[in-house]
Amino acid sequence: MTVTTFSDLQLDDILIRNLQTQNIHTPTVIQTKTIPVALDGKDILGSAPTGTGKTLAFLIPAVQHLLDFPRRKPGPPRILILTPTRELAMQIAEQAKRLTENTCLSIATITGGVAYMNHAEVFSKNQDIAIATTGRLLQYIKEENFDCRAVEMLILDEADRMLDMGFAPDVETIAAETRWRKQTLLFSATLEGVGLHDFAKRILNEPIEINADPSRKERKKILQFYYRADDLNHKTALLIHLLKQDEFKKTIVFVRKRERVHELVTWLHQAGINSCYLEGEMVQAKRNEAIKRISNNTVNVLVATDVAARGIDIDDVTHVINFDAPKTADVYLHRIGRTARAGKKGTAIMLVEAHDNELLKKIERYIQEPIKLRTIDELRPKTKAPKPVTKKKVSQKTKQKQSDKKKEQTTKNKVKLRHRDTKNKGKPKRLITTTE
Repeated sequence: MTVTTFSDLQLDDILIRNLQTQNIHTPTVIQTKTIPVALDGKDILGSAPTGTGKTLAFLIPAVQHLLDFPRRKPGPPRILILTPTRELAMQIAEQAKRLTENTCLSIATITGGVAYMNHAEVFSKNQDIAIATTGRLLQYIKEENFDCRAVEMLILDEADRMLDMGFAPDVETIAAETRWRKQTLLFSATLEGVGLHDFAKRILNEPIEINADPSRKERKKILQFYYRADDLNHKTALLIHLLKQDEFKKTIVFVRKRERVHELVTWLHQAGINSCYLEGEMVQAKRNEAIKRISNNTVNVLVATDVAARGIDIDDVTHVINFDAPKTADVYLHRIGRTARAGKKGTAIMLVEAHDNELLKKIERYIQEPIKLRTIDELRPKTKAPKPVTKKKVSQKTKQKQSDKKKEQTTKNKVKLRHRDTKNKGKPKRLITTTE
């Protein structure tokens, strides 16, 4: 069956209306592939890059399940969603609330950085969907403040990040505590690596694997190109020039290390560009303040490390700039997925020094399309681009000569055995023993 609208998925009318209210009319690739399988009650091992509608891909079947099978009396959560960060938990909760408008379903969040009494109030009320970070939830499970027996569906979002952050033992403990569940959905940006598959085997039961690359139409929403930079000073000048352009309305600038975050914020400030930042050692209150400033347009530039930016979802990001090249192509996809969300268009830019050239080629192979080079007249690079390494073609005659030479060398290397070492020496002498 070809799915072109959410109506084709036979969803409840109230769900379709709530989606239309958000101006969401056509399901993405991951949603088209995931929702029917999830509604059939099967476990799922799914992957899709950030920003392709992964959250709705698991929220829609979860909410549809609750509407199809309403319970007779109030109780603890029936849907449990685990996330690696509290920011991601809050964002999923917001989407869940919009999706469940005009229904009797209730949403709860359980994360660190929140006073215990807030959660005590949550536990005392009827809840249908709980979105939680693993550490705080596990604490409440051990204290017997969270009832796992009512959980019917367990959803793990950004499972690859959970593994990277060392949360695998916590997740497995929670999975064991919710052993009465009927279904488990696990989602990741990619399904690469033995670790993730081994982890999935311990959590899932005969899962359907869904690997949903975004369609060409979805990919085209992100315009990707790069600028070549001679060195750090040249790269900084390129960044400042770009950020001063009018079309850069809301930009996230990614760097690799938190030391670079503070340097860059200082350089931008000296150039008259106000920015906020996120780095791994920040306390939660400061993180919230930074996200609030970029979200409400107090500043229009956020400088962040990959670790600090995990799970953040900021509306209307127009540009993502890779000031430092990402470590892997997978991280590149995570970064650029911060723009062109919810059907909007966006731009991803990479500032490439000579030592980044090989990584650029790897990214192009990974996304299966070339990233275009652009230049700024007054900031053209002075150094030449590294030449691609090409293998010289060898003629058949040369190949034959090389083969003959190799055979000749092999023959010379053989150890010659002398005649006396190989001739028949006759029977071995018998050992004569004497007895006294």
